[in-house]
Amino acid sequence: MYRQTLCFIKKNDELLMLNREKTPTKGLWNGVGGKMEDRETPLECVIREVKEETGIDINMVEYKGTITWEVDNSYSGGLFVFLAEVSDTYLYNTPRKIEEGILDWKKISWTIDKKNLGGGEMIPAYLPILLGNQNKYEHACVISNGKLAGYTYKELDSAISN
Repeated sequence: MYRQTLCFIKKNDELLMLNREKTPTKGLWNGVGGKMEDRETPLECVIREVKEETGIDINMVEYKGTITWEVDNSYSGGLFVFLAEVSDTYLYNTPRKIEEGILDWKKISWTIDKKNLGGGEMIPAYLPILLGNQNKYEHACVISNGKLAGYTYKELDSAISN
């Protein structure tokens, strides 16, 4: 199964996004997360990674499903995706430079705009569904020649282990 997590942290109409300095998503805005350690559950991983990358303790985090990708029919991968919310009074000043890149609050409308390539093409495809729906989904992306060539999603009926 997948060994990575991703979390979108929401505050009102904004998301805390990370502009990564490392490949494979160097220069693109994304949520925060990372690789699971041995014997770590996806939930434990996402809580740890958010704390390590942002300093934020997320105690209310919602599992939203999975995101998978296939690149040029030669490479595929996937991760567990989560959504956390902080109160509208939560103070977290940005932009903030961290080891992985730059953290900044971005308007949701900016993040999901298909004309905005600052987050790549996958995020505007799946994020509106992730944010606007209580259900859990498998989001499947197909990348060909560096472009999003296909996107599908289907509802998941199983939860992950905590």
